[in-house]
Amino acid sequence: MGRIRQLDTQIANMIAAGEVVERPQGVVKELVENAIDAGATRITVNVEEGGLSRIAVYDDGCGMDSEDAVLSLQRHATSKIRTQADLFDIHTLGFRGEALPSIAAVSKLTLNTSDGKESTQVKMAYGKVESVSAYACNQGTEIIVEGLFYKTPARLKHMKSGAYENSLIQDVIVRFAMSHPEIAFTFVSSGKEAFRTSGQGNLLEVIFQAWGREAAENAIPVEFEDYDYKVTGYIIKPLVTRSSRNFMHVFLNGRMVRTFRLYKAIQDGYEDFIVKGRNPMAVLQVQMDPQLLDVNVHPSKWEVRISKENQLEYLIRDNIRNTLKNNVLAPHTQVREVRTVFEPISFNTEELERKDSYVAHTPEKKPEKPKTEPAAPQTEPAVPEKKSETPARHFPYMHVIGQLHGKYILCSCDEGLAVLDQHACQERVHYEEIAAVLNTEPAMTELLLPITILAGNDLVQRLDELNDACQDLHLVFESFGHDTLILRQIPVWMKEVNEEAFLQDVLENFRNDTENKYRRLEKKKIATMACHHSIRFNRRLTPEEMQEVVNQLSRCENPYHCPHGRPTFIILSEKELEKEFLR
Repeated sequence: MGRIRQLDTQIANMIAAGEVVERPQGVVKELVENAIDAGATRITVNVEEGGLSRIAVYDDGCGMDSEDAVLSLQRHATSKIRTQADLFDIHTLGFRGEALPSIAAVSKLTLNTSDGKESTQVKMAYGKVESVSAYACNQGTEIIVEGLFYKTPARLKHMKSGAYENSLIQDVIVRFAMSHPEIAFTFVSSGKEAFRTSGQGNLLEVIFQAWGREAAENAIPVEFEDYDYKVTGYIIKPLVTRSSRNFMHVFLNGRMVRTFRLYKAIQDGYEDFIVKGRNPMAVLQVQMDPQLLDVNVHPSKWEVRISKENQLEYLIRDNIRNTLKNNVLAPHTQVREVRTVFEPISFNTEELERKDSYVAHTPEKKPEKPKTEPAAPQTEPAVPEKKSETPARHFPYMHVIGQLHGKYILCSCDEGLAVLDQHACQERVHYEEIAAVLNTEPAMTELLLPITILAGNDLVQRLDELNDACQDLHLVFESFGHDTLILRQIPVWMKEVNEEAFLQDVLENFRNDTENKYRRLEKKKIATMACHHSIRFNRRLTPEEMQEVVNQLSRCENPYHCPHGRPTFIILSEKELEKEFLR
């Protein structure tokens, strides 16, 4: 008896603070969310030593009177919810009433606020109120946090350098600016302004301020929706990528969250356009009925639960993929240094007369077997009829002028000089030809000895679901005992891979509910086949063969990237060439 005691309020608050406030970044996040909920149009964040010494957040929101100012520092005191039903219809960023008392429990906190009629200052030190008095200030709220974690050394010793903590704070402010471009944000670190936005509501301007000119110039606006979700924002063309995954921002009803499944949906949308090991950049705003979003998962509010999350994943993935397909993605490059002069096969100015760009579409034709050599030459690229179901894509007119080192095809185009990777171009052509054959008329081979796979009783019980999921791979499994599956026929292309290893991957993905990954496995194998059947480097081509490579590429659905995500061609602009020749 007597071993269990009720914790006093101060200790309980310090424990709760460990969940809400993990580091200075968390303090800034909570205070800025309160400022946004207060209707602020300008928010300034000023920190010293990465926030460990001092954090000050000022806003021009509605402010509070003296009674509300004191009450706001009590646990579970909030203006956001009144009844249980309100928890399922949250329209604000904050609602728990834990942030301010949790911060005050582990720091010295000063609250200056005015509602336009009454101005108040409240001072607290590590959970205890020191003073409440009148204080002259403009309408809005200013909160100053000092000595953070001074009395919780176990937490303080895990903090990193001030520069590192400062970078985390700036990252969260950039996210706020992107989720609320209508608010003017200013971030000051150790007396120097580090980040600022105008608050004009222009997301592209915020992207320019945060990620630079290159990202802003290559930003593609997106807007798509279904019955439950509406998504707007920008995706960055795949010629601008990052090694980190931290440049994919998804905001749900204006709330910043960590939602790895939606990040993966963005990556899947870029899959055919980006090189392995690189990550895309995107800013997406998702609007939905608040009842589809459960934000009451963790006190930090980084984690949420989304109803119909699979539906949102597919919406993002498919629309990003379609947007990238229907945009000209050929990268432009700049000439840095001229080292050698290349003499083209032909440099007849009459042959190089400028022509208008033509629109190339994939013509309707019966699938053909993959070619290992370029087809017979054509004198001019044909212009197939426009397909009503496919938006127009502009592929630049190209006229072959030579070959460089048996690797690159050089072409004149309206914008300047196009340099084509002959192997990557043929990879793309053969990839689409092979995929068309396999998807429309799959060639199957009967196995003399069926493939036997130990799958486990759980998959045998879900045999019908498994076969439905594998329809696009043209695989039909049969049960063979209580824990074994067999295959009696497989697509021909599987003969070029390790069948059993591939099938184990398919089953594992199905078991983990990794929807639509089966086609991705198929894509990897087709890409390998296309690579093996394509023109290699160090092979000399005739002008007719090179022109046919260009013609075939122009008819591809995605002529800008090989199946592995590398560019098929780049363009050296005429203006850059003129600069190099001092014209």
